[in-house]
Amino acid sequence: MFWTVRDALVHDKWRAIPMTLGAVCLTSVFQIVQNTSWGFQPVQNLGSVKAADPFWLALLRTPLSLFVPALDLPVWGALAQMLLVFGIAEICIGWWRTLVVGYVATLAGTTYARIGLALGPEHPFGLPLSDRIVNDTGPSAAVVGLAIYVCWRYRAYLTGALVILVMIGEVLIKNNLAGKEHLAAIAAVMAVCVVRAQWGPVRSRVPLGQGPPP
Repeated sequence: MFWTVRDALVHDKWRAIPMTLGAVCLTSVFQIVQNTSWGFQPVQNLGSVKAADPFWLALLRTPLSLFVPALDLPVWGALAQMLLVFGIAEICIGWWRTLVVGYVATLAGTTYARIGLALGPEHPFGLPLSDRIVNDTGPSAAVVGLAIYVCWRYRAYLTGALVILVMIGEVLIKNNLAGKEHLAAIAAVMAVCVVRAQWGPVRSRVPLGQGPPP
């Protein structure tokens, strides 16, 4: 994985990650606009997702919700995550697979929020009623899902296991909606990996010691 990313950046420099740069710019624009007196509500209308919203509305807003920074977290963290993980994924698996896997992970988190609320706070995988109105935006679920997928494709199993352990630790330390959505994103992407391993192309993973598959 390291050599794949290094070679792409050496040869193409920033041209190697056009989608990632576009995503970082779009996220920056949303951050600037939502912090103005006139722009907050339009950004919320375009990309804010809450479990209290009708599911059809959440689906409509999901494509842009990935690029709307969470209100309670520093935006530089979201931008750094996107630049690093989206950039590596775009080089390693291509821009359209990066978007597909990112949206699968994001939708898994959005769907889990409704399931968790239905289960209730007494269930180990449930959520309290107060999470209905939590603003559920940002790239974190997509970032976690992409990290798992790229690690699987490049057989970086130790790195993938560390990502999973860190996310489990996050839930144990701070049992909130975001942490559990990250676990839902991991589960969804791991299911995608299993499906591709069983029924996908023969070269669905990068053989050890070789470059990326065509």
